[in-house]
Amino acid sequence: MGTAERRGASEESVAVRSATRRGNEAPDRGIPALWGDGESTDGEEQPYQRLLWIEEPARRRRMPDPVRTAAVRAVLIIAVTLIQAMVAFLCTLAGSWLAFPMVVSSVASTVVATWAVVDVWVTRQVWNQRNGVVSEPSSTARTLRRERRARRRQERAALREQERIRRQGGSGQLSHS
Repeated sequence: MGTAERRGASEESVAVRSATRRGNEAPDRGIPALWGDGESTDGEEQPYQRLLWIEEPARRRRMPDPVRTAAVRAVLIIAVTLIQAMVAFLCTLAGSWLAFPMVVSSVASTVVATWAVVDVWVTRQVWNQRNGVVSEPSSTARTLRRERRARRRQERAALREQERIRRQGGSGQLSHS
């Protein structure tokens, strides 16, 4: 809020501001109302309805399936690693015989968790390379897309040629006998 807005806000009373705000929202939890104050234009009372779900556009596109799978796997492995580390720490404080095996398994789990994070990164890079998100001249996806387009063009040209021959009344023969 800027200085000019603060000056204007101090002149208004708090009651006026809250009443104005309440007019646009449902009476509970600031949910925007579907209709105004429950009254229709012809004077009869209508039930007060409000939106339960407001659809908001996604800020970013959804991750591709292989990348999402790798990310979920990495999160689960990291969670297990953190739990193991906590158990190892508590066993060490308690002087339990389980402390040494838990420390060893925590170290091994840390290596596996690091591998899982690298797997997410590699999977994402491979997916981007194959599906054309990376726009570099050496992108494999660009070559694949170009080949696909050329193949489709050839198929369409062959279909047009067949259709042209059929329209001319030919039976698919190139010469008359």
